[in-house]
Amino acid sequence: MTDSDTWHLREGELLTPELTVIKLLGGGNAYEAYLCFDDTTYAPVVVKVVRPGQVSDRSTLRGLRREVQALADVNHPVVVRGLRHQLDGERPHVVLEQIDGPRLSSLIRRHGALQQQQYLPLALEIASALHYFANIGYVHLDIKPSNIIMGAPARLIDLSVARTSEKAAALTSPIGTDAYMAPEQCDPPQTGAPGFASDIWGLGATLFHAVSGYRPFDKGDPDSDDVRGRFPQLAGPAHELPAGVPHEVAKLIAASLEFRPGDRPSPREFAEALEPVLARQPRARLGGLKVIR
Repeated sequence: MTDSDTWHLREGELLTPELTVIKLLGGGNAYEAYLCFDDTTYAPVVVKVVRPGQVSDRSTLRGLRREVQALADVNHPVVVRGLRHQLDGERPHVVLEQIDGPRLSSLIRRHGALQQQQYLPLALEIASALHYFANIGYVHLDIKPSNIIMGAPARLIDLSVARTSEKAAALTSPIGTDAYMAPEQCDPPQTGAPGFASDIWGLGATLFHAVSGYRPFDKGDPDSDDVRGRFPQLAGPAHELPAGVPHEVAKLIAASLEFRPGDRPSPREFAEALEPVLARQPRARLGGLKVIR
C-alpha cells in the first residue's frame, strides 16, 4: 500500500449514488473504512471499500467475498451486522451497521486498565458470541481490543479473516493479529490447527489487556526469521497480572492462555467461571447480565 492508494473521498462526496461520505475512519492494507450517510437505510453506516490499487487483486476480492459470507452466516446481537454489499464494479465494498461507542483499544490507551463493571460485561458478551460461533461452525480468528466496540452490549467487529472451522483447521500460514494470536495460529500446521479454542485465547489475551492495561506478551519482531522471535507467545509464559485482579478472573485468563487448545475453557465454561465475581457485583451495575445457560 502507498499513500496514494486511497479514494481521497472527502465529506459530502459520493462513494456510490446512495452513500455520502461523512469522514474517513481508517483502513488497512487492502481496505478503507468510511462513515457514510446511506440513502437506502436513511441512517449512518460504515462502508468498507477496497482500495483502488487492490480492486483487481484476486486475493483481496476473495477475502471480501469471504467476509460477506461470514456476515450472512453470523446473526448474533454481539456481532456487527452486514447490510448489503457490492463485490464488483469500480468500488467493491460492504455496508455495515454503524455502532456507537469507543473501541476497547482506545479506552485502554486513554485510561489504562478497565474497572470490573466495564470488563465483566465485556467478557460475558464476547463469550456469548464465541459460544454462538462454535455452534454454527465459525471461527473469528482476530479477537482483540481494536475489534471490540464498547457499548451495551459490547460488539465484535471485523469478520475479514473469519471462516468455517474446517477452513480454519486447514490454514498453512499465520492469520490474525500477532499480539493476540493463539500458538496454533502462529505457524500452522507446525504449531497446531486453528479452531474454536483459538478464539478463547484471543478473548483471554484481550481480557488480560483490559484488566491490566498492558498486553500479556512482549512485542515480537515481525521481520524475524525465527517464528519465536515474531511470536513471543510461543515461548511463554504471559506477564504477571497486577495485584488486585480477582483470583477467579486471573485463573480464568491463565486457563484461556494455556498453550494446548484442549486445556482452554469453552465459551460456556469461560462465562460460568465468572459467576463468583458476578455474585459480588451490584446487579444494577451489570445491567442484570446472566451467564450462558
